[in-house]
Amino acid sequence: MKKVFALDNKTFNDQLLDFIINFKSEGDMFNDGDRNVIKTNTIDDVTINVKSFRTPNLVNKFVYRFFRKSKAQRSFEYAQYLENNDIGTPKPYGYFENTGILSFEDSYYASEHLQADLTYRELTTNFKYPNHEAILRAFTRFSYQLHQKGINFLDHSPGNTLIELNNGNYKFYLVDLNRMKFGEMDFKTRMKNLSKLTIHESMIKVMSNEYAKVSGEDEIQIFNTMWKETQDFQERYHRKKRLKKKLKFWKN
Repeated sequence: MKKVFALDNKTFNDQLLDFIINFKSEGDMFNDGDRNVIKTNTIDDVTINVKSFRTPNLVNKFVYRFFRKSKAQRSFEYAQYLENNDIGTPKPYGYFENTGILSFEDSYYASEHLQADLTYRELTTNFKYPNHEAILRAFTRFSYQLHQKGINFLDHSPGNTLIELNNGNYKFYLVDLNRMKFGEMDFKTRMKNLSKLTIHESMIKVMSNEYAKVSGEDEIQIFNTMWKETQDFQERYHRKKRLKKKLKFWKN
């Protein structure tokens, strides 16, 4: 097993490694998904969140073994990059990989487990949430900060931003970090980055207004571009779902 730790704390790291080795039998289940499993555990009064990534297919076992960084390694390194750039994310503690001579088996990413008040998703389902518009505007400023720092979070979607309220001093934390690009972002790339967040035109209008305030860009152009990118994403998403449904029908 490849072991990479963020802390220089042997006692803590040994306990974390023990949790990884005994992942199937230890810890509390947080999310048992089709692709990944997330469990929590407590080490030295710190609640740890460990994501176990699904074993890749035969081709990717070879690719991840020799040519590409694992999802766990990317998550860890991107979390450190975010920390170094003052962008919120759960504190990274390490990543772990099991490999064979010619193939990659599985990987784990360990981080702090945050008890957030909500995610962006709640804003899309409950328009009466207290201070809804203020939170949405603060989130838009947070997204603009990402863009200004050249951080293109490719999974900028409703469930991947945790929000702490802090009596109106809203704080945002990115999770599910393994897909990111870094570098200067042009206007269209910025708008596309915001296209997966909501289907509601009213929310796009608020976000466009706030983005115009902080960026100095034309509000109408922001709205038109963001709304078009949102509609295009929704069309691609539903087309893909229809295709999967047809393929599933044919297989059955």
